[in-house]
Amino acid sequence: MSRFPSLLAALCFALPVTAEPLGLGRVAEPDEIAAWDIDVRPDGLGLPAGSGSVMQGEEVFIEKCAVCHGDFAEGVGRYPALAGGLGTLQDERPMRTIGSFWPFLSTAYDFINRAMTVGYGEPASDDEIYAILAYLLYSNDLVDEDFVLSRENFTSIHLPNEGGFYMDDRAQTELPLFTHDACMSDCKTDVEITARVPNSQ
Repeated sequence: MSRFPSLLAALCFALPVTAEPLGLGRVAEPDEIAAWDIDVRPDGLGLPAGSGSVMQGEEVFIEKCAVCHGDFAEGVGRYPALAGGLGTLQDERPMRTIGSFWPFLSTAYDFINRAMTVGYGEPASDDEIYAILAYLLYSNDLVDEDFVLSRENFTSIHLPNEGGFYMDDRAQTELPLFTHDACMSDCKTDVEITARVPNSQ
């Protein structure tokens, strides 16, 4: 609640509502938009040209990633493992890695490109990111050691848990159950107790 309601009311009437431009800012240039348009999608949209092999990726990974994620992507300390864990998602302590949990390889590309390049002070080149991903695929036993990842074969790679995700359908399945009108007449008269809360003493 405002301490000055009359002042707020006066301002509302004093300030005209207009659709006219305010003369602030400018239209973004195409190269400025391109600098922000760096997301990569599962269908390959946004992937840059480039390629990288498993062997090249091992060198780049050891130089730029291993200090946190281990030489073999096994994780160091509290930093996450990126390899292994296949078949553990139903365990009490699942191991969520690129090979066991992530649905799309594009997620890994996008994450490395947006977030991980900051850690070592300079952006990774497109070829280096392809190479890192090739090495991570190899570390998860998904490709052979002579594999080369590129924009051309990127979408042919399917991670093991690709089918483990589904669209959030709660608006259609759950929301109607809790948004119907409350019963106001001829409602249920008897109540059956089906469980009791254990005594907390």
